[in-house]
Amino acid sequence: MAGEIRRWDPFQEVFSLRRAIDRILDEAFSRPSLLFAGPLEWPAVDIYETKDEVVVKAAVPGVRPEDLEVTVSGNTVSIRGEFREEQEAREGSWIRQERRAGSFARSFVLPVEVVADRAVAEYEHGVLTLRLPKAEAVKARTIKVKVK
Repeated sequence: MAGEIRRWDPFQEVFSLRRAIDRILDEAFSRPSLLFAGPLEWPAVDIYETKDEVVVKAAVPGVRPEDLEVTVSGNTVSIRGEFREEQEAREGSWIRQERRAGSFARSFVLPVEVVADRAVAEYEHGVLTLRLPKAEAVKARTIKVKVK
């Protein structure tokens, strides 16, 4: 009803706050990645498989190709690199500095054996692309059936 007078209850505000906090905690624990998110894996990668090869694409913007190192051993691929701090003369002080300098490393176990000697690494527009041919033993073969 319009014009209804309600009695003020100081505890109502406390209960409202408690319900809001309970709701936030329920959401955090139902999605633990929000509560316990660790450091982001970097560089971000996409890995996919074709009939003949495994392709790894890693986003490494700002890293020079000569500062990247790729190692393939069996079915494990490791990518290491380094961001170098730009040395430029500037006057004044930083307002915000988010670009980082330092090294990084990531390793992946591929689902199949690859031939490291025939692997190709290309770098274009901040994306490292690795093309890793599958070992002959893991490639699917079609065998033609002969009639006698």
